[in-house]
Amino acid sequence: MQHIISLDPRITREQIPVEFDKPLPEKDDLDQFQSFEVFQQMKSGGHFTHVGSIHAPDPQIALTFAKEIYGRRGSTHGMWVIQTDNIHALNTDDIDIFKTASTPDKDYREVTSYNHVREKIEALKKAEISTDKLF
Repeated sequence: MQHIISLDPRITREQIPVEFDKPLPEKDDLDQFQSFEVFQQMKSGGHFTHVGSIHAPDPQIALTFAKEIYGRRGSTHGMWVIQTDNIHALNTDDIDIFKTASTPDKDYREVTSYNHVREKIEALKKAEISTDKLF
């Protein structure tokens, strides 16, 4: 019988078979805690940033754990705790929707067309000041 060989010697020592001869037993409800993602807001009006994951039996206890683990160090203005199962991500096969959102004749839809607005405004102000001195 083949055994699992791991980089961790403790796993290799256990002589765990590669294939089990009988299925693993089903776990009881709440045998394992649910997984939650924690998002923290550092200051008022700031954006929320993912700071980590925690495991808890319900959302209220998850919030308590999150405050204890992530909120007690440094300043925290707000905190979100979201069950990991409730997070849905965009499939990489659907990424082409962003490529069709803009066309070359509508580059104003792209953020890059607004990159140098501040410099253009400052140049206009300087041009106005210099023309005011002429009259």
